[in-house]
Amino acid sequence: MRDLENTTLTSKEEAARQYDFIEKCKALVLKKEEELGRKLTFCVQTFGCQMNARDSEKLVGILEQVGYEEIEDEHADFVIYNTCTVRENANNKVYGRLGYLSNYKKKNPHMMIALCGCMMQEPTVVETIRKKYKFVNLVFGTHNIYKFAELLYNTLESDSQIIDIWEDTDKIVEDLPIKRKFAFKSGVNIMFGCNNFCSYCIVPYVRGRERSRQPQDIIREIEHLVADGVCEVMLLGQNVNSYGKNLENPMSFAELLREINKIEGLKRIRFMTSHPKDLSDELIYAMRDCEKVCKHMHLPLQSGSSNILKVMNRHYDKEQYLELVDKLRKEIPDIALTTDIIVGFPGETEEDFMETVDVVQKVGYDSAFTFIYSKRTGTPAASMENQVPEVEVKCHFDRLLREVQDISTKKAMALEGKVMPVLVEEMNEHDASLVTGRLDNNSVVHFPGTKDMIGNIYQVKLKECKGFYYIGKVVEHE
Repeated sequence: MRDLENTTLTSKEEAARQYDFIEKCKALVLKKEEELGRKLTFCVQTFGCQMNARDSEKLVGILEQVGYEEIEDEHADFVIYNTCTVRENANNKVYGRLGYLSNYKKKNPHMMIALCGCMMQEPTVVETIRKKYKFVNLVFGTHNIYKFAELLYNTLESDSQIIDIWEDTDKIVEDLPIKRKFAFKSGVNIMFGCNNFCSYCIVPYVRGRERSRQPQDIIREIEHLVADGVCEVMLLGQNVNSYGKNLENPMSFAELLREINKIEGLKRIRFMTSHPKDLSDELIYAMRDCEKVCKHMHLPLQSGSSNILKVMNRHYDKEQYLELVDKLRKEIPDIALTTDIIVGFPGETEEDFMETVDVVQKVGYDSAFTFIYSKRTGTPAASMENQVPEVEVKCHFDRLLREVQDISTKKAMALEGKVMPVLVEEMNEHDASLVTGRLDNNSVVHFPGTKDMIGNIYQVKLKECKGFYYIGKVVEHE
């Protein structure tokens, strides 16, 4: 069942209310710890995009505040799956994990399991959970994540399954607990939801309509992050170009970028994702002018065929997309361009596919995420009759992948021997003598270093290109 949203409370009042539930949860968790004679543990597994990853940090922040201790595996007292539903196999993965947990829970009846995120916004999924996975304790979606403390309290107090799914919301609640995964970088939500309704995409149905955070709240959050040691932020939104349009006092994304660029101590600003339909000249100029904004643009193409783009409801054509690329390259000559491409969209012909290849060749992407079209129930594309045969799709996908890899390898090779700034992110997973970091263009670099270098920027000579990454050597510390 759905608890009615209390629309009469302000963001500040709702936050205070949730902190009250945090205190109530603390008491219940402490009582359970005394019964078991140990700390309670939790595990949050995240599926999907950066938005989901940021949501999981909010869940972790609350769980730690109420007294749970985080562990990495699912043999925990409380397991949460933060789900994705962009593709069918994402759903199947979750069901598979639930099958595994059911056996574990039989041996540990005090264990709690929660499901949240995009997949839970699908009514058919919720019904399946209700009927086949009755051992799941809590189910909630994307719109009421700010109520997690309250939902947790109700779950701790109840023996029955709690399902709380909202169709939509216009509320944004600030200043709730959050636990960052990285000390030196952080995602920052600037908006939620999507109004674009691309014909293949389930996101607008599960994330709701666009709503933007107030610029002063975003600025304040980033200032606090910087004071806490963060040097790079990733501004998050389904389409950041739409930021601010629904605010009482509208502000463009370009204006927001310029304000964030003024924050002292912040070194790098990234953002995603930009929709080509409303990529403005104003934004291009802001990227050019703001020295902290990384010269990297993820600009999803999806298809190079104007015919297919129209059926996809993308609101631009091949020529308009290429014009945007020309503008970007003119104003920011060293910009790195990455993209998303779907192969096998309903009705795609050999001619349509070759139009996509043509764009790939003309743009020369630094990298591209290529996907085989995945039918999502509930989207217009799912009911289209002219589905492309699997054999043909696979052939096109392999051809495109080779083209993309050839081009991206050549682009990467062109930087070999250059000295460029690298933000060190972690110790290398395979060689303890190396650290791993990223260039401004998001490329990975491995070079000799130590743990104390993490979170700092170094001038690194790119000695050798290995295709998708570089081997480098520190020249100097910035």
